[in-house]
Amino acid sequence: MEKTKIILAGPRGKMGSEALRLIQHTEHFELVACLDRKYAGMKVKDLEGLPPFDVEIFTNPQEVFQHMHADVLIDLTSPEVGYTHAKLALENGIRPVVGTTGFTVEQLEELEQLSKEKGLGVVIAPNFAVGAVLMMQFAKWAAKYFPDVEIIEKHHDQKLDAPSGTAVKTAELIKEVREQKVQGHSNEKETIDGARGANFDGMRIHSVRLPGLIAHQEVIFGGTGESLTIKHDSYHRQSFMNGVKLAVEQVQKVNAFVYGLENLLE
Repeated sequence: MEKTKIILAGPRGKMGSEALRLIQHTEHFELVACLDRKYAGMKVKDLEGLPPFDVEIFTNPQEVFQHMHADVLIDLTSPEVGYTHAKLALENGIRPVVGTTGFTVEQLEELEQLSKEKGLGVVIAPNFAVGAVLMMQFAKWAAKYFPDVEIIEKHHDQKLDAPSGTAVKTAELIKEVREQKVQGHSNEKETIDGARGANFDGMRIHSVRLPGLIAHQEVIFGGTGESLTIKHDSYHRQSFMNGVKLAVEQVQKVNAFVYGLENLLE
């Protein structure tokens, strides 16, 4: 099998270092370069705690995309950086697999348009954990029967965006099948601003940020005399790697913009 040549952005991050180990243990993946904000010209093997890849680290994204032959970019950085990297990768004929959340609607639309113009596949996944993707799909199914719903997402305290991309994606999926309604009492009043969470199409999203957490979400539905909770927990970042692997393999088979890992599951 011909190997997939990969550029990885963010190798020193917690997700990035897990992705390095995924590449290390996947026979048909080959790391050709890393993109980082530091350590230009050094090798991955020179950095403590990372797998011993004898590949160069670049700090200039334009340079790495123009001069390194690669099939796929894996970006697990931040929304601002991930957007820039994905756009540059497409402009240079490289297919992006992006796991950062917090993109604006305008940014997603621009990447989708660029994907069409270039005829290249793009995968942007708010969550790479297969269990989380199933949780979102189950929630969409349940929302047909339980229109009263609130989402509680919990993440580590270093996460930059709130609510999480997974929570927003869940709400978007629910909105597709749920008749719009404003939940709670019509005269409800917050005595402290934000007490009821973010308002998305009448449903509420609550974000928790604490050390010790990784990625967790509950979708709570209420009905007459009953409630239904659909819950997913990621206890280790390894939980995301099967989804990353799937996305890298599938992005080379599609020539379209894919938002959400569920679109790649059979």
